[in-house]
Amino acid sequence: MSSLKGKKILLGVSGSIAAYKAAFLVRQLVKEGCAVRVIMTESASDFVSPLTFSTLSKNPVASNVHDEQQWTNHVEWGLWADALVIAPATAHTIARCALGLSSDMLTATYLSARCPVFFAPAMDLDMWVHPSTTENISRLQSYGNFILDVGIGELASGLHGPGRMAEPEDIVSQLTEYFHYRMDMAGVHVLINAGPTHESIDPVRYIGNHSTGKMGVAIAEAFAKRGADVELVLGPGSVETADERITVTRVVTADDMMNACNRLFPKANITVLAAAVADYKPVHVANEKIKKSSAKLTLDLVETPDVASTLGKHKRPDQILIGFALETTDGEQHAKEKLVKKNMDMIVLNNPREDGAGFGHDTNKVTFLFPDNKPQHFELKSKKAVAHDIVEAAFKLKHADAIH
Repeated sequence: MSSLKGKKILLGVSGSIAAYKAAFLVRQLVKEGCAVRVIMTESASDFVSPLTFSTLSKNPVASNVHDEQQWTNHVEWGLWADALVIAPATAHTIARCALGLSSDMLTATYLSARCPVFFAPAMDLDMWVHPSTTENISRLQSYGNFILDVGIGELASGLHGPGRMAEPEDIVSQLTEYFHYRMDMAGVHVLINAGPTHESIDPVRYIGNHSTGKMGVAIAEAFAKRGADVELVLGPGSVETADERITVTRVVTADDMMNACNRLFPKANITVLAAAVADYKPVHVANEKIKKSSAKLTLDLVETPDVASTLGKHKRPDQILIGFALETTDGEQHAKEKLVKKNMDMIVLNNPREDGAGFGHDTNKVTFLFPDNKPQHFELKSKKAVAHDIVEAAFKLKHADAIH
């Protein structure tokens, strides 16, 4: 049975060329078994007829807050809904909601709603990256609203970049995830490490790798969405998280990461080691930039601390430890050996030579391995979807551990 069956969804449609997507969204929500009501701004009807939405939703469409028959709907509908979805949410509508300006039926209903609110922004690239939009988005998030990721691609202006409204199936997926997994991991303490480490050679050079931290950040956000208390130990790089439910500790070297993980591990119920920690570091770090003086440069290297092995040795029976294995040959064999050697409950295997997998991509293709030697293979999917699979596997491991 769908997690959305029987849910009452209030859809707010504002004036954007992406309004046509809202019609497909209504159709999908009805197909999932939802009761759907639609509110349109005046400018939204320039793009899609109210008749289209009333026909698809089988309910009248509200639009005029001053209409004698509709003026109390903003209160009634705000109390009726299990979720309010504003899609598309233009820069104008986002600004009015952020500032509490209730000049139309949609914003008046937003201010009356007592249910979770999801915004699916849709605007041109320059509008999306403008500081005022960024500030308004942050303000909405601080109120507890959910901001759905914008898509990247060709925009109505002809520019290419972020700003496209999320696809209807992605919005349905987000709603499904919210209602199915809402707060089922509340009170669970999760430790995640992510990103690379940098081991200095001199003040301007370092030993590192191509890890971006995208996978680890996605996992942290997936745990947070399900109510977990998340500690993220994040290596150097540009990837960050805007989720205020995640406590971030920034580190640079493998020693820094080891120290942070050691400090946080005893409290963790679940630990996911997604970082690409450098295996070696220079024995000596030059105080000044090394000048090019010959055709060869020899570096003496020593092993860095093994975070996974160290935590595995100290793991209690009530703790779940999940690791990653990045392998290019004999992946499953090497991953199984690592699983046993480092006392892990599960390992996530991926191969950077697979198309769309590995460092830097927004997608990944993984295999889960467990001590019972039963691998679970997945097709290529977004890292956010992979993160969801990892969190679900961790939840089942913890639940099975609690039963035993």
